[in-house]
Amino acid sequence: MGYLFLTGATGLLGSYLTRDLLARGTKLALLVRGTKWASARQRVESLLERWEKQAGHALPRPVVFEGNLSAPDLGLGADGVRWARDNCSAFMHNAASLTFQGDGRDTEPYISNLNGTQNVLEFCSQADIRQFHHVSTAYVCGLRRGRIFESELDVGQEHGNDYEISKFESEQMVRAADFPDGLTVYRPGIILGDSKDGYTTTYHGFYVPLKLVSSLITQTGGLDVPEEMVVTGIKLGSQRLREILRLTGNERKNFVPVDWVSAVMTHVYTNPEHHRQTYHLTPRRPVPVEVFQRVMEQMFLKYTRIKSKAKATNVDWSEFERFFLEQMEVYRSYWGDDPEFDSTNTQTIAPHLRCPELDDTMFRRMCEYAIESNFGWPKPPVVKPEFDAADHLTDLASTDAEAADIQLGLQVNGLGGGQWAVQVKDGQPVSVVPGIHSKCTARFYMNSQTFKRLAEEQTSVEEEVRTGRLLIEGNGLPPEQLRGILAKVAQKKA
Repeated sequence: MGYLFLTGATGLLGSYLTRDLLARGTKLALLVRGTKWASARQRVESLLERWEKQAGHALPRPVVFEGNLSAPDLGLGADGVRWARDNCSAFMHNAASLTFQGDGRDTEPYISNLNGTQNVLEFCSQADIRQFHHVSTAYVCGLRRGRIFESELDVGQEHGNDYEISKFESEQMVRAADFPDGLTVYRPGIILGDSKDGYTTTYHGFYVPLKLVSSLITQTGGLDVPEEMVVTGIKLGSQRLREILRLTGNERKNFVPVDWVSAVMTHVYTNPEHHRQTYHLTPRRPVPVEVFQRVMEQMFLKYTRIKSKAKATNVDWSEFERFFLEQMEVYRSYWGDDPEFDSTNTQTIAPHLRCPELDDTMFRRMCEYAIESNFGWPKPPVVKPEFDAADHLTDLASTDAEAADIQLGLQVNGLGGGQWAVQVKDGQPVSVVPGIHSKCTARFYMNSQTFKRLAEEQTSVEEEVRTGRLLIEGNGLPPEQLRGILAKVAQKKA
């Protein structure tokens, strides 16, 4: 298979998909926006560094394109379209805006979820990408109740917010397009953090009331009241919230941990016989609102600094309540009772991947991670590799492979690594282009430290092959010539 072009890789779900797909040997190309703090490649390095520390070994690097969903050709121009046409066999559209309420169709979430999807579809058409994987949401069902089937989309339903409308129309748009090799649609429930450690980078929905109360506690340095008053205040606040949002506490929500969603999607993508279906990625047993409400109450008490044991005094909660309910109003439909999502397709193809049950223990883990990480602030420093192979190869970089007699793959794993095809003419390397493809007759595999030593002439290709730190697979040229070409590429001697 060729490369899978993935959007939204630096988001929560996207970062897990990047990790899991790379671990399964999928060749990835990522569309990533640069920011004023970091380039697209630096953002990808930052998320991969975390996975490498967790795994204890280096990971392959995807091909990274700096672009934007809102731009024609995704901001990649004719060269980017040409590269995708030559190298990509599939597209997975995962990027989306999670904004619940917009100020019109020229604002978010419509800009990303509709205009962005239209640009993606036009890009795929120009690049002749024939297979499409679309990340939708289970809540395209809108305000429907009862049992929702994976085969259903438009049954005349109403929607509760702009996010649902934009994702519904986005899925309609994708279904109306023509992909000869098929369309696969993933509809996750409400994605929370990691089931094992609570890790998350996104703090919407479920995390909002937790974040608001945590902010109050932080700003006031703790509530200067007796413990019984804190408990009473929290419980009264929860009761008042239920009244305002018209909840009974028995409502059920379809929460799912991000690691499970990514595991199922990766299983589907890497097994082509499971393509061309729609999958509800929802729990078998939705979670009652009272469960996570109870856990939040415990967390508020745990992280509140109680300074006085004196007789309880009156505490004026009115100002905080006003602010709290104002912020929560955006999520009114979010907290309502969920329908029952049929997940027959998901359970049929992945019976071995059961959704972890989100019980009190797991919810506490989610809450503790959010509070102890201060809801992702300050952001971790940008990872800047000591040695960046892409920067090192800039003088040889090209997007034109037409003049080459032979092409050789170069894969450098780990921090600052990447993937390239070395263009060889008359037995000499003339340039490198992004990505390794089927025309590469031989391939070089190493980590970034090995490539750095070769680039700085601290070692030889022969020595690295002998010690097993460098692997050469394939042929097309005599072994001595292959080793000589790699040495010239590392030392930028075209």
